[in-house]
Amino acid sequence: MGEENHTMIYEFILMGFTDLPEVKTLLFAVFFVIYLITMLGNIGLMILISKEQSLHTPMYIFLGYLALVDSCCACAITPKMLGDFFSEDKMISLYECMAQFYFLCTVETADCFLLAAMAYDRYVAICSPLQYHTMMSKKLCLQMTTGAFIAGNLHSVIHVGLLFRLTFCGSNHINHFYCDILPLYRLSCVDPYVNELVLFVFSGSIQIFTIGSVFISYLYIVFTISKMKSKEGRVKAFSTCASHFLSVSLFYGSLFFMYIRPNLLEEGDKDIPAAILFTIVVPLLNPFIYSLRNKEVKNVLQKLLMKRIMSRKFKQTASTIA
Repeated sequence: MGEENHTMIYEFILMGFTDLPEVKTLLFAVFFVIYLITMLGNIGLMILISKEQSLHTPMYIFLGYLALVDSCCACAITPKMLGDFFSEDKMISLYECMAQFYFLCTVETADCFLLAAMAYDRYVAICSPLQYHTMMSKKLCLQMTTGAFIAGNLHSVIHVGLLFRLTFCGSNHINHFYCDILPLYRLSCVDPYVNELVLFVFSGSIQIFTIGSVFISYLYIVFTISKMKSKEGRVKAFSTCASHFLSVSLFYGSLFFMYIRPNLLEEGDKDIPAAILFTIVVPLLNPFIYSLRNKEVKNVLQKLLMKRIMSRKFKQTASTIA
C-alpha cells in the first residue's frame, strides 16, 4: 500500500459538471450552442473590422484583438469540455493540462491589458479629442497589442514552469471542467506555497496595474464629462464608455474572485461558477455588448446587409431577363 500511495500521477480525470445522463445532454446542447454563437460572433466581428476601412481606428483595432482573444479562450476550453460530456474516462495528461492552462492564461492576461488599453483610448478620445490622432497612433496601437500578448506569454511561462516543481501522488480527480492551475495545487503532494505566492503576486500585480489604469482613465473621463455643457454631448460620451465598462466589470469581477480571493486552496467548490463566467459567458457577450451598443458597427452591418440584398436582387433580375 505504501508504494501504491506514492505512485506518481501523470494523468488526471476532469470531473466536469454531472454524471446524470439527462442533465449531461441538456448541458451539452446549451454549451454547444453557446460555443457556436461565441465563435460566430467574435470571428464575424474580426472579419467586419478587418474588411471595413472606416473601422480601422484604434478603438476597433483593440476590439478586433479582444474578439481574437475571446475566440482563443473558447477554443482552449469548450471543445475538450464538450467531448468530456460523453467520454468514458475524461482523461487528460499532465502535459495536456499544462498546455490548456498555458493558452488560457496567455489569452486572459492579454485580455486584461487590452481592456486597459481600450480604457486609455476612451480617455484620450474624450479628454483630448484634438490630440487623439497624434496620441493614439497606429504604431502605439501595435505596441500595446504586441505588449499585451508578450505579457500574456511571459505570465503563462512563469506559472507553467513552476508547475514542474510539484509532484502528484494522491487523487487524480480534478473537480473542474477544465485543467486550471488551482485544482493542480490542491492535488499536489508538494507544498504549493511558492506557486500560490507567485500566482498571488503576479496575478495581483497585473490586475492592480490594469484595473488601476481603467479606474484612473474613467476618473478623468467622468470629470471631463461632468464639465460638458451640452446634455447631448454628455449622453454621447457616456454611451461610448458604457459597453467597455460593462465588459470590464464582468471580466475583472470573475477573474478577481477566481485568483485573488483569500483561501484559494480551501474553497475549490467556488471556482466553477466564476470560471463559467469568465471563460464561457464573457467571450459570448463581448461581441454583442460592443456591436449592439455601437452605432458605427451597426451602420456598417446594415450597409453590408443592404449591399448583399441588392446584389441578390440584381442577380435575380439579370437571370430573369436572360
